[in-house]
Amino acid sequence: MLHDNLFMSQELVNNLLKQVNYPGFSRDIVSFGLIQEAKLEGKKAFVKVEITSTDPTLPNTLKGEINQVLLNNDSIDETDVRIIVKKPSATTSTQQANTEETVLQNVKHIIAIASGKGGVGKSTTAVNLACAIEKILSEKTERTANIGLMDCDVYGPSIPLLIGASEKPHTVSENLIAPVESFGIKVMSMGLLVDEETPVVWRGPMVMKTIQQFANNVEWGDLDLLIIDLPPGTGDAQLSLAQTLPLDGVIIVTTPQKAAFDVARRGARMFEKVNVPILGVVENMSFLLNEENNEKSYLFGQGGGPKTAHALSTAFLGEIPIEQEIRLGGDNGIPIVISNPEHFASKAIREIGEKVLSLL
Repeated sequence: MLHDNLFMSQELVNNLLKQVNYPGFSRDIVSFGLIQEAKLEGKKAFVKVEITSTDPTLPNTLKGEINQVLLNNDSIDETDVRIIVKKPSATTSTQQANTEETVLQNVKHIIAIASGKGGVGKSTTAVNLACAIEKILSEKTERTANIGLMDCDVYGPSIPLLIGASEKPHTVSENLIAPVESFGIKVMSMGLLVDEETPVVWRGPMVMKTIQQFANNVEWGDLDLLIIDLPPGTGDAQLSLAQTLPLDGVIIVTTPQKAAFDVARRGARMFEKVNVPILGVVENMSFLLNEENNEKSYLFGQGGGPKTAHALSTAFLGEIPIEQEIRLGGDNGIPIVISNPEHFASKAIREIGEKVLSLL
């Protein structure tokens, strides 16, 4: 009976804590695995939470939200809430998550490409930026640059289609697989591992485990830059990356209209909460260019990208136009910066790539 009562009290407190989302995320602190202790003795609730953060306001914010939820329940009159803060070390989160043998020890820089919502062309931008940066670095260093592209959009892995990668990764050793190469870019995606007709229906912990495996069990080799394509919005993948990989920063992709501006700004604030620098903002689908008279038509409004960058106190990296050839490149698996490098859209993407490299 005592054991049953103890279990029921723990279950009550855990269920209440599921109402508390991690600040900046849409997911609760229980499903994130942050609860170290949750119990009820009489009418006093005891909770211990362990987080990794450098945000000095986060512990008090979280403690306040936990107390509010607990004390709103008739079974609880008193609380003892402890927030244990682990600060990420300067040696980065990769070392925290892995051993010295981690394959990412030979990656010079890691950046993520993110968006507040879907449909803004984030993955297309990630693919074209990867190809553009590979060309820029190869020209500057007079050697073949090594660029990796990790597709962490596990629910909608479109990178293989966009970059023309179709072969299955081969096994290097018992716990290591090789990425697929396309246009000089090393690619790993869930789309390369599952049948294209198979839906990916996963809970959060499986998403985080997949991201960790992409980091630890893929033979990336020596990379000048690893670009990570995140799923849109905020959630498991973003938090897992921030806790697992030493990100140099994140690039926010948005479109001109106000709705995209609002969600991009909210999404970017999440990265600030987990101490990931925002390198800059790219505005996609900025305008439609009439090449006969060079007139620009702003179909989705104007100024959303610069406005987002200003609100976030970060750099505006540039505009990418609405262009049929970009779409055709994605459909055919040949990015426009490869198929037509002299196109004005390719030049715009290359300029953005130059700015990104200057920030690393």
